[in-house]
Amino acid sequence: MGKARAHQLLASLAAIYLILAVTQHVIVTGILTDDLEIMWGNAKFVTDSSGQQAIALALDRSTSSAFRSKKTCQFCRVDIEIKLVPGNSAGTVTTFYMITENPWQFHDEIDIEFLGNSSGQPYTMHTNMYARGQGGREKQYKFDFDPTQDYHTYTIIWNKDWILFLVDDKLYRQIKNNQIYGAPYPYYYPMRVYATIWNADEWATQGGRVKTDWSQAPFTAYFRNYRAISCDLYQASPLCLPGSGWFDQQLDESRKQQLAQVDSSNKIYDYCTDSNRYKNGAPAECGVTS
Repeated sequence: MGKARAHQLLASLAAIYLILAVTQHVIVTGILTDDLEIMWGNAKFVTDSSGQQAIALALDRSTSSAFRSKKTCQFCRVDIEIKLVPGNSAGTVTTFYMITENPWQFHDEIDIEFLGNSSGQPYTMHTNMYARGQGGREKQYKFDFDPTQDYHTYTIIWNKDWILFLVDDKLYRQIKNNQIYGAPYPYYYPMRVYATIWNADEWATQGGRVKTDWSQAPFTAYFRNYRAISCDLYQASPLCLPGSGWFDQQLDESRKQQLAQVDSSNKIYDYCTDSNRYKNGAPAECGVTS
């Protein structure tokens, strides 16, 4: 009986310790204003149709809009729910990305951009990565669902080995740290999370052939349930140690199967296979198997 009570006590203490650790290092927004701030334009905190707090980003002919995180992070997991602009969203771009505060020519960035389209035509999810100002690592995807009808969860996981892009916890893309092959990778500087909506009708929809219909403005996207978990390189928290999960997350068989399925069914552009783009062969990391 004494041993059982001791085990119960140890289990309780372990649970309390884990809760404290999570509380210290996980930012979960019940209140968006605690963690996010409006930057410019037609952005505002609202209560959505389900009664939850959200941020509405709106675009009209005169202005775009944006918000950002109050804190930076280096090696982190960021989740946010987004409901994209419905109807004729051609020419618009809604973004969710992370970026350093270095000079532009040396900046790091991890990008998700949603390229709008004409009514009835699918959105394109455009992903990219910059490190020390080097970008051009674009891959694009279509969805199996309508991202304007409800919220969906979009996730960026950035650790020292991988960048992972997930949609509703399904893996869409991985970027491996292939610095040993000369490939750029964001590693040394913290980033801040941003979200924006803006007009890019010179390129966003069908290569710029379809322009923004301003009679449909304002174009509004909604964001809610922001969460960020941050671990710097030397973080001692149990959440940040090897084997803790997301921080050193590798691809298990389930994730590999997800990635293969997405590559087969959802991927519509891959810089590595764009033969018209590279006269002397694709970048070195394109030939590296994971």
